Formats: sequence, C-alpha cells, structure tokens
Amino acid sequence: MDLLTRLERRFGRYAIRGLMSYIVYGNALVYLIGYFDQRGVLEGLLRLEPAAVLKGEIWRLASFVMIPPSASPLFIFFVLYFYYLIGTNLEREWGSARFNLYYLAGMAGTVLGAFITGEGTTAFYLNLSLFLAFARLFPEFEFLLFFVLPVKAKYLAWLDWGFLGFSLLVEGWPARAAILASLLNFLLFFGGDLPAYLRRRRQVHRNRRRLLEALEDTPPRRVCAVCGRTDKSHPRMIFRTCKICGLGRDYCEEHLHAHEHVAAE
Repeated sequence: MDLLTRLERRFGRYAIRGLMSYIVYGNALVYLIGYFDQRGVLEGLLRLEPAAVLKGEIWRLASFVMIPPSASPLFIFFVLYFYYLIGTNLEREWGSARFNLYYLAGMAGTVLGAFITGEGTTAFYLNLSLFLAFARLFPEFEFLLFFVLPVKAKYLAWLDWGFLGFSLLVEGWPARAAILASLLNFLLFFGGDLPAYLRRRRQVHRNRRRLLEALEDTPPRRVCAVCGRTDKSHPRMIFRTCKICGLGRDYCEEHLHAHEHVAAE
C-alpha cells in the first residue's frame, strides 16, 4: 500500500466534500468585493505573505486560494467554471479524500516555496496543476475553444506544460517556486505511473515499427496494369478492377477509364 493510499484511509473521514465548489464560490465572492474595492484591501489581507504570517496572520496560509485571477467580469466567469469543472471531475474520479490530499499538498508546497523566497503568492499555478491532473486522467475530454473549436484535454495539457516551462525561464524566483511546487505535487501523485507509461509508449512504437516492416515485406495487393503503380507505393490512390477487362487486371484511378480494354477470357 503506497503512502497516498494510507493517508487517504487514515484521514479520509475529515475530507471536505465539494472542496472545489467552496473554492470557486470564495473566488467569486472575493472578485465581486474586489470589483468595488479598487485599492485591493481584501486581496491584500488574503494574499500569502510570509512576513505577515510570522506576525500572527495565520489565515493567510489558507486564504490565498480564494484570490481569483485578474480578469474581466466575463472572462472570470469562464475561468471559475473551468476550475469547477476540472475540480469536481477529479473529485468524482478520485473521491473526496484523494482530491483533498492533492489540493492540500499543492497548498503546502506553495506555502513552502513562498517562505523560501520570502515573497507573497497566490494559487494561480496550483490551479494550473489541477488541469494537468485532469488531462492525465481524462485525455480525450473535449473543450470547446471559443465555443466553436473542439480541443482535447491532452493537447491543452501540452500548452499548459509549455506555459509553465516558459514561465520558469522568464519569471522571478517567487513565481518559479510556486511553479516547482505545483509540478512536484503533480509528480507526487502521477510520478509512479510515469515509468509504466513510458514503457507502454515504447512498446507501441516497437509494435508500429514491426507492423510497418512486415507490410514492406508483403507483395502489393493491387497493381495498375498500365503504369505499374501499387497500393503500397501509392497508399492514398484508389485501385479498381475494370468490368470490361475482367478479373486480374487492376487499374489506378488515373487509368481506370483511360486504357485499352482487353477482353476477359
């Protein structure tokens, strides 16, 4: 039994059901209040600031997950719906206990990174790691990009990885610490599956190569009686048997109606 399973069984009864719903509702409330609070007083009280925590403001260790991303009112609706969608599906797949562990481990890593750098941060990168987990479990799930273009989660995950990698290169150390914390959290839950996944990918590649080699050794099934093209040399070309010439004489789509007929025996 691995560590995560033991923790899940021991502390599962304390799990918060619908955790992502509370986080999304909290983000929405803070956004609405902040919309009228132009000075950002509330966000300043919720933000994870190591110096303030050391002075006794311990609520910041958890309240930073309630800070929404900076966005327009229309865009924030879709961002929070996106958070809700991936969070509730992860909880449905994992169960409340394991989802709580994933999110709390990400929070702990973010807090540790903030104290190492001494700078404040939010849960932005932690929520991005939620999508990595979602795409790992539901790679074929389709999102409607701009409400029109269907894109599978596994392709969006590559964009997520690219964004995180680029941010590691260009952002400062506070952001880098938050990114590394979110990635380590992902590896904590999925790193054990990585060797088996890589072995499967290698096996699929070997099987595909063997199949192609076997196909190369087999003779073609259709050969054009005029130009000699085959279904192996031109796999996208259509070959047909001429009804007048009879069986045994195939023609490519170019010569099917442009050849000298030979009467069938």
